[in-house]
Amino acid sequence: MDYLFERISYLKGLADGLEIDEKSKEGKLLIHIIDALEDIVDAIDELDENYTNLEQHVEYIDEDLTDLEDDFYDYDDEYDEYDDYEEEYDEDFDEYDDYEVYDDLDDELEE
Repeated sequence: MDYLFERISYLKGLADGLEIDEKSKEGKLLIHIIDALEDIVDAIDELDENYTNLEQHVEYIDEDLTDLEDDFYDYDDEYDEYDDYEEEYDEDFDEYDDYEVYDDLDDELEE
């Protein structure tokens, strides 16, 4: 970016050194072209700064997303271990009727 600023400064200095008359048609044109170029360089510089900020922001979001993925997939791994345990001890827990156990407890409490 500094290169562009240097080039615009050179053109301004050249226009001043050549004593371009701002009252002539050609002089007005050249002065306005140089001013427009200066505005364009300023806009490009601002865009570059915004791009750098956006890039940094995206990096922060990516880091946060990586942390979330690590936490999420670690959490899933814990459930995978549970599934492995369940398959290893393939026991049907439906055989035990919880209602009967509670009925017995209710009967004992009533007595």
